[in-house]
Amino acid sequence: MNWFITDNSAPSAELARIPELSYAEFYAQLCAELENPACHLGELFAMREQESRLRIFALLLDDTTSQVKICSYVYPYYCEDELPSIAARHPQAHPFEREISELYGIRFSDSPWDKPLRYPARRAVQGNTIDNYPFYKMEGESLHEVNVGPIHAGIIEPGAFRFICHGEKVLHLEIALGFQHRGVEEEFLRTDNRLRQTLLAESIAGDTAVAHATAFAAAIEKLSDCPPDPHSNLDRERAVALELERMAMHIADTGALCMDIGYQLGQVACEALRTMTINTTQIWCGNRFGKGLIRPFGSHYHIDQEMIRTIRSNVAEIKRRYNEVRENLKDTPSVLARFEQCGEVSLSQMTRIGGVGVAAKASGLCRDVRWSHPWGEYLRIGHRPIVKRQGDIMARLTTRCREVLQSAEYIDDLLSAMTHDERPTPAPRFDTRLAPLSLAFSLVEGWRGEICHCAVTDRQGALACYKVKDPSMHNWLALALAVRGAGISDFPINNKSFNLSYCGHDL
Repeated sequence: MNWFITDNSAPSAELARIPELSYAEFYAQLCAELENPACHLGELFAMREQESRLRIFALLLDDTTSQVKICSYVYPYYCEDELPSIAARHPQAHPFEREISELYGIRFSDSPWDKPLRYPARRAVQGNTIDNYPFYKMEGESLHEVNVGPIHAGIIEPGAFRFICHGEKVLHLEIALGFQHRGVEEEFLRTDNRLRQTLLAESIAGDTAVAHATAFAAAIEKLSDCPPDPHSNLDRERAVALELERMAMHIADTGALCMDIGYQLGQVACEALRTMTINTTQIWCGNRFGKGLIRPFGSHYHIDQEMIRTIRSNVAEIKRRYNEVRENLKDTPSVLARFEQCGEVSLSQMTRIGGVGVAAKASGLCRDVRWSHPWGEYLRIGHRPIVKRQGDIMARLTTRCREVLQSAEYIDDLLSAMTHDERPTPAPRFDTRLAPLSLAFSLVEGWRGEICHCAVTDRQGALACYKVKDPSMHNWLALALAVRGAGISDFPINNKSFNLSYCGHDL
């Protein structure tokens, strides 16, 4: 068998059990599997296994069987042979191949565009800098370019947008990221202090602290020989935290979209409800964004009966009031006129680029880890993704609105299922030994979409490689597709309808 087959709930895998193929076998196998629209790449990354060679791993996710298939190939580090590009046949592989090429100098002969992805400090060609980014060019006397960023008027991270326009019509949008050389993945390897690593995970994207910390904790727990207590409420508490984070950010995005079209009633109502949601998280753990809440093997913030009553009361009130906002949005002609048939991304486009999260579901692509690769309490809940077909701004907004109400129902169900006659949630543990020469991954459905963390250990059980995939990695291209052919004035509301992460990309 040319795959190691596992799932999102299984423990780590010994590296020796993961097939090591020739590149011809690796390429043929992966390309054949990706012809199935139910399969997509969860991760494709390289690591220096020895001084003289790289080992490249692929994690293929099958949404219909919940399987995760893993294989690898070896590339001599000083080899100058060019490899056939998987991205030439399956564009979803493009950002992964761009990163491998940028970090290790591997050349893909028929790559659609071998441009740098992030400009990290350890890039193979130091001469490639953000100052000589190879922007796409179109020639014509009637065309003009509009540059936005990388420094923006708001207090946000840096990112550059270059529009090629014919009059007001956008012909092409090029999004350039990589202005922050954060080195997050390398920082995981520079310390064996598990608490520090957890704090790093929380800081990958500040608005997704719970989801990224959950992904890190799950990966570490899979590598350990002493998994969390299955008789505690730990999995339920983590699911409550994830759904609270989803509610808060979807409500914030609803308000931001209302603000951008001057619909003040929706804006102020959502601002108040978002505050109420994150304040509920603060009551629970002392931080509005859930920092400090998720820790490996346990938590410092056990949910007791009083906390259950507080969370249930607040969530019920948020759900009731937000549903009123949702109904008003659906019945306001000026809102519909601005959002409907604007920023459309087709199901075919989303499938080809590997889109995830709300953006994918709004285009008809049923891609949600809670459904396709469930773990923990989501195995019991039986999540059913909310899927729209139109692929426009209104579809992305409607998907968010319905997910808020769905998350409120899940929180109520999770809190009802908590049984306090069982053992209480244990305290975190930071001293566990990790399995040597092993690979563990964790898939978590953050509020933006699919998050994948992948950890590989060395002979001593220390982290030798740590890879993070934020959902924004694929969806930035979806934003560029959404504005193609639209008026440039439609860009701000399209941008808000995706609300992607600069820092989640600039690792």
